[in-house]
Amino acid sequence: MSNLIIRRAKLKDIDSIVHLCELHAHFEGAEYDREGKAQKLSKLLFQKLPPLHCLVAEKNNELIGYATATKELSTWDADFFLHMDCLYILEKSRGEKLGYKFISEIKELARELDCSHIQWQTPNSNTGAISFYKKCGATSKDKVRFFLSI
Repeated sequence: MSNLIIRRAKLKDIDSIVHLCELHAHFEGAEYDREGKAQKLSKLLFQKLPPLHCLVAEKNNELIGYATATKELSTWDADFFLHMDCLYILEKSRGEKLGYKFISEIKELARELDCSHIQWQTPNSNTGAISFYKKCGATSKDKVRFFLSI
């Protein structure tokens, strides 16, 4: 993994991040509409106190993965946690321990934002990710996720 760095996203990365988001959605069998995403993500990521944080993996001047997270509040814990919304690595770069590097950086971000723990979800069908997360020491809870349009 020479020439690999994981760093905070920069404004110049937006188009590549949108492309990775689209690949991620398709990987999970979901629809994705690119319309307006670059502008919306730029606004969320690059303000004084950003509500969205994005880490990118760059190798040989190409973005090969990304992870996004938001700071959330748990009433039950009476504490903040980091919600990892996305973690995606291009297929050609999987199996190179990059996921572990992302998790390490996400942990550091959680500490920086004074969060007590990290939460995330993945589809039941993504058995590779589930296996990886368990190898990282994560545990899971069976829940049903709901969506309600307004």
